Amino acid sequence: MRSDPLKKGINAAPQRALLKALGLCDAEIERPLIGVVSSQNDIVPGHVFLDKITDAVKQGVALGGGVPIVFPAIAVCDGLAMGHKGMKYSLVSRELIADSVEAMATAHPFDGLVMVAACDKNVPGLLMAAARLNIPSIVISGGAMLAGRACGRKLSYSDISEGVSRFRTGQIDAKTFLELENKSCPTCGSCSGMFTANSMNCLMEALGIALPGNGTALAVSSDRIRLAKEAGKTIMKAVADDVTPRMILTREAFENAIATDNAIGASTNSVLHLIAIAAECGVELTYDMFAKASAKTPNLCKLSPATEYDMDALGKAGGIMAVLK
Repeated sequence: MRSDPLKKGINAAPQRALLKALGLCDAEIERPLIGVVSSQNDIVPGHVFLDKITDAVKQGVALGGGVPIVFPAIAVCDGLAMGHKGMKYSLVSRELIADSVEAMATAHPFDGLVMVAACDKNVPGLLMAAARLNIPSIVISGGAMLAGRACGRKLSYSDISEGVSRFRTGQIDAKTFLELENKSCPTCGSCSGMFTANSMNCLMEALGIALPGNGTALAVSSDRIRLAKEAGKTIMKAVADDVTPRMILTREAFENAIATDNAIGASTNSVLHLIAIAAECGVELTYDMFAKASAKTPNLCKLSPATEYDMDALGKAGGIMAVLK
């Protein structure tokens, strides 16, 4: 096992002593050690509840015969970072995430990794690290928030963003503006439309590095908890079969993701993220590939912010698996 340097032989006695300082017993030390990368924090709506997803992953790993060991990753909320110098730190955070996960998983050799992800730069940062490390890995995201409802229609984050200009130009009154502010983002989770976070979580399915339903199961649903447990169980199968990210993230997989990107009308940020993830796999993607895919791939889904349809609607219609079919 990849964790053998921590566990096997006379020379590893000091490392075993430190593992026992964590409370691990001999039976646990003998099992595969699975790093669970938790992106939970209390400032990003898509991440505030990821402790529950992480706990479900841990249960799944244990059910599969492994020992889950949690360590953190940062995440920046693009929405909260807008309008001040924090904007300069959003994309940079992707590289910090990739580098820090690489450091943690190299300093402490795990047998596999489960990436508990959610928002814009967090998902690609974790995937870049997984590709770079090339040890068995799987992504489970936190899921989308429910759409809001006010003014007789569904709402998403873009409605309050647009509401600022509409209020300033007198198109809506103060009461309506406050209602948009209070109801556009009603629950935890990644903003309910096909923005960057949900786009990337859908594309993880197309790439094959996340389980079906990863892009569309809602943050507040029991489906999401069960999916997290399945992710924990699935990583144990990947470890047993030694299935590594670069075996999954092939050129063909990225071509599937690019086609899916066009079919679901994903965020244009997916271009820069897919290129970065592919580079870590030794796969070169070009802008021309995206243009050619766009020319021949029908746009099957028009979701918020283009329409009032949200991620829940896509999930109920069959999700990304239906789109791929």
